[in-house]
Amino acid sequence: MTHQDTIADAAPAAAAAATPAVAPPAAIAADSTDLVPPPPQAPPMPQPTLDESAVATWITKEAGNRRIPLDRARLERSIDAVHAEFPQLDVADYKRSVFGFVERKDAVNADDLVDHLIREAEARVDLAAPEWEYFAARLYLRRLYKRASRNRFYDAEQKYGSYVGLQESLADRNVYSNDILRAYSKEELQEAGRMIDPERDKLFAYNGLYLLATRYLATDTSRGVFELPQERWLTIALYLMQDESGPGKGSRERRMQLVGEAYWALSNLYMTVATPTLQNAGKVGGQLSSCFIDTVDDSLQGIYDSNTDIARVSKGGGGVGAYLGYVRSSGSSIRGVPNSSGGVVPWIKQLNNTAVSVDQLGQRKGAVAVYLDIWHRDIEAFLDLRLNNGDQRLRAHDVFTSVCVPDAFMEAVERRGDWYLFDPHEVRRIKGWYLQDSYDEKKGEGTFRKRYEEVVADERISRKTVKAIEIFKRIMVSQLETGNPFMFYRDEVNRKNPNKHAGMVYSSNLCTEILQNMSPTRLMQEIISGNQIVTTRQAGDFVVCNLSSVNLGRAVVPQQDQGDLITDVLERLIPIQVRMLDNVIDLNDLPVPQATITNRKYRAIGLGTFGWHHLLAQKGIHWNSPQAEDYSDALYERINQLTVQASMELAKEKGTYPAFPGSDWHTGAYFRDRGYNSPSWLDLAAQVAVNGVRNGWLLAVAPNMSTAQIAGSTASIDPIYSAFYYEEKKDFRRPVAAPGLSLETWPYYEKGAYKVDQFASVRQNARRQRHVDQAISFNLYVPSTIRASTLLELHMTAWREGIKTTYYVRSNDIDIAECEWCSS
Repeated sequence: MTHQDTIADAAPAAAAAATPAVAPPAAIAADSTDLVPPPPQAPPMPQPTLDESAVATWITKEAGNRRIPLDRARLERSIDAVHAEFPQLDVADYKRSVFGFVERKDAVNADDLVDHLIREAEARVDLAAPEWEYFAARLYLRRLYKRASRNRFYDAEQKYGSYVGLQESLADRNVYSNDILRAYSKEELQEAGRMIDPERDKLFAYNGLYLLATRYLATDTSRGVFELPQERWLTIALYLMQDESGPGKGSRERRMQLVGEAYWALSNLYMTVATPTLQNAGKVGGQLSSCFIDTVDDSLQGIYDSNTDIARVSKGGGGVGAYLGYVRSSGSSIRGVPNSSGGVVPWIKQLNNTAVSVDQLGQRKGAVAVYLDIWHRDIEAFLDLRLNNGDQRLRAHDVFTSVCVPDAFMEAVERRGDWYLFDPHEVRRIKGWYLQDSYDEKKGEGTFRKRYEEVVADERISRKTVKAIEIFKRIMVSQLETGNPFMFYRDEVNRKNPNKHAGMVYSSNLCTEILQNMSPTRLMQEIISGNQIVTTRQAGDFVVCNLSSVNLGRAVVPQQDQGDLITDVLERLIPIQVRMLDNVIDLNDLPVPQATITNRKYRAIGLGTFGWHHLLAQKGIHWNSPQAEDYSDALYERINQLTVQASMELAKEKGTYPAFPGSDWHTGAYFRDRGYNSPSWLDLAAQVAVNGVRNGWLLAVAPNMSTAQIAGSTASIDPIYSAFYYEEKKDFRRPVAAPGLSLETWPYYEKGAYKVDQFASVRQNARRQRHVDQAISFNLYVPSTIRASTLLELHMTAWREGIKTTYYVRSNDIDIAECEWCSS
């Protein structure tokens, strides 16, 4: 990561944006002032001419066009001002390093000086003094404040300037949209501006603050600093609540209360919104949702239409999951001509090219995951798509692969039995239905296996016979080499689908946590009307993921809330979080029209979490312990109950989602299937039957690594990589410490991702999965030398325990002797 840092400097000369050795952000414009404002000065008196030969070190500014002599005393006062917040830190050696850096040079660029201050603070982060990360953040904050004050013409001592002025200024520059200015009066925006609490900027560690500033804060075309962190949170709150008011004064007061609640949740880092919402809310262009899922139809028109839709989503910054199970296999017939089809691989290569060609505004290439059923006749070629060996003409290295697996296949693996591969087009032509349109309604019995056995027995249908275990070996070989394919356990997914009355789930999204009804969009007719061609398409269910996440590391620990000491803030947090997510649905400007239709039909949201390992460390719970499994069960049940309650209350206010009648929410099957028999659950089920829920799906745990980093916690439900390690940058090594690392939390962080027991992770996740109506981005961390039997047993355990999907198999070269859980 490169930077062009821009916090205010530390000498009278400190400075403007350059490229520091610390990780300088390329996103902030040049200019600079002192880290702390100078004391009031008397009117200037005539000064004697400076003897330049007597100056030991010059501080250069404005690309070297201006220079000022170093004022050592002022630089020291600047450091002391930050040190006053962290008196436990020993800054003597820090000062020696800083002055050594400055005074051995004839001239120092002001930006380089500030960057050195930050780098030296970061370099001192260790188990005994993790606060240096926050020391560095304070230096960076001061630079942000100085930059913004100079660009927006206010006194830097205020830290934040006029919020109304910011809205008007960035709207004039075509950075902000006019939505907030249209929706709110000037008085309301002034009231909102008074909500800003600069003290909450102190919650940021340097790494998270740097990421927020360089990727997400609004800047002008010259990348100058305008928007500050609290203003990003407030802008998101205002944007998402803009349509909450109805006629009358009282409702407008209610809207401002909701703005305040949303700002409270965001600014305290109790939650984060999805990165597209964080990036785009209140700005010109861009949509607010993270991921999409398309179902590719088995027709030339359908395949190319899907490719176009995926390109449009990618252009808008979304990731895509694409289900190709309907596409006929290699050697299948086309219009009755046998051996005409090239199968799924050529079409996947087209998607691969789309992912690379239609990048996300030049910032990163598009991201596409392709899903295929384990009985599809092209599955073997599919599993080889990302391998580095073999015929590269049959490879697609820029898509991610995932397999859709029924219980019957896993049972065949267990008994080392045969498995049969079919062409879906041939099955449809002869039997009149697709295998993928059914699933096993109960464990061990159901419609899918009956149809599968019927197809196996039908001698008119060609097939390839393989050993199930051999297919699984190919899966594991690919996983250890590439991390893919992901696993999608389709029977369990559909059994637990609360909207099975309205459709089926065939696959998941890019990160395997979204499970919603899907169907292909099909061309109905094209007619010529004068000089126009009118095309009619039947919209399928094109899935949209609307995500946000609870920060377990902050929201589920003792807090002062409204003056009272409470164990957590979940009861206050989750209702505003659900409302924010629900509003995303109506405010979103989606790139594909059928996605808008699906979004409004189901009003699906994905409330998730991050900071699980951080929370365990704070609670003094070891990852591998049964206590962690019990806590996972209890905590996620509570989160689920509060989320269902919040969506029910929202339904009373705004109405249910259109497909609610007949759903498992409506019939009560959702609650019965999960064993929710306590009085509180029974009461909630009764209320839902009467009032409905606002959202067809509620929970999904995404990877959320970037937003977890901003909020200073651990990603998703993953273990940390390591309690303490050094990240290699181009010209320096940066220490990275686990959140809240101390002598007290060290024992709970000591085992990193590759040393914690992965079977314990599976059990934790299974307990959690019962309370998540969609799925969880769940990685497996294994040594590259893991025995095939152990990796197989991990997968079998995940399936037996009712886990719906698994994400990456992340393999790493570590000493097998260190891997206690996988060495037996």
